[in-house]
Amino acid sequence: MVKSIRYGCAPIAWTNDDLPELGSENTFEQCISEMALAGYEGTEIGNKYPNDPSELLDYLEPRGLNVASAWLSLFLTTEMFEMTEAAFIKHRDFLYKAGAKVIVVCEQGKSIQKDLSKSIFTDKPYFTNEEWQRLFSGLEKLGTLANEKGMKIVYHPHMGTGIQTDSEIQRLMENTDESKVSLLYDTGHLALSGENPIDVFNKYKDRIHHIHFKDIRKGIEQATQLQNDSFLTSIKKGVFTVPGDGYIDFEPILNVIEDFNYQGWIVVEAEQDPDKANPFIYAKKAKDYLNNIQQNREKKYIS
Repeated sequence: MVKSIRYGCAPIAWTNDDLPELGSENTFEQCISEMALAGYEGTEIGNKYPNDPSELLDYLEPRGLNVASAWLSLFLTTEMFEMTEAAFIKHRDFLYKAGAKVIVVCEQGKSIQKDLSKSIFTDKPYFTNEEWQRLFSGLEKLGTLANEKGMKIVYHPHMGTGIQTDSEIQRLMENTDESKVSLLYDTGHLALSGENPIDVFNKYKDRIHHIHFKDIRKGIEQATQLQNDSFLTSIKKGVFTVPGDGYIDFEPILNVIEDFNYQGWIVVEAEQDPDKANPFIYAKKAKDYLNNIQQNREKKYIS
């Protein structure tokens, strides 16, 4: 039985980085205290977290929390590499001092993720061949910089960006060095993009070194598709939720993850309006749901 999976929680349910008006009243201390109370042992980093690693750890350690990772937006396709490189090194060094082993990255060149006028379902951007090559080269250079600290970059396929579909993930994986570029596996973004999460995991499992678990509300997904909503509008309407509250069945997903002997973080992450979905209640609901799956799995092994 695999015991090497660690469960973390993302602060985006308490205060949204892209929509700071959602949860603006929620404090950093409330966020991490409720994560710990819900049973998590790790956190990703939000915009209210201290910028000094030592100060951050002083808050996290008494609550039994570790730093899993943090997101960094890349602009390798639209800016000079040196601009992204400088931001990456600063981000890398912060995470290294905070004890993280992976760095979450996502190319935001041409992204419509924050554009309220663009439909997340019909206005997806695409990279030219030249942009793909700049991305491959840039990611490998960043991967080399991460390796200097014994860390990995994990690329996050994301709705509204140039890499969200299976075919785009495949192109990225086939054209980058596995020792320099790894993959983040996000159930919610894959399902919302029309992919089968289990198929994607099985296809790229050797490259996956970080996981996000989020669920989807089917009714809201269908409504936002019909209305051609933007990514942020879809979030406000509640398209994403925590595992156990949507239509994704996480039991077979966890089975393939554990059967593969995945070692690393699984981070519960669900962008929601905290006024509609109490962050602590939903974080605990997800942890209880995942614990129940684990307990059922253990019973099967014993019997």
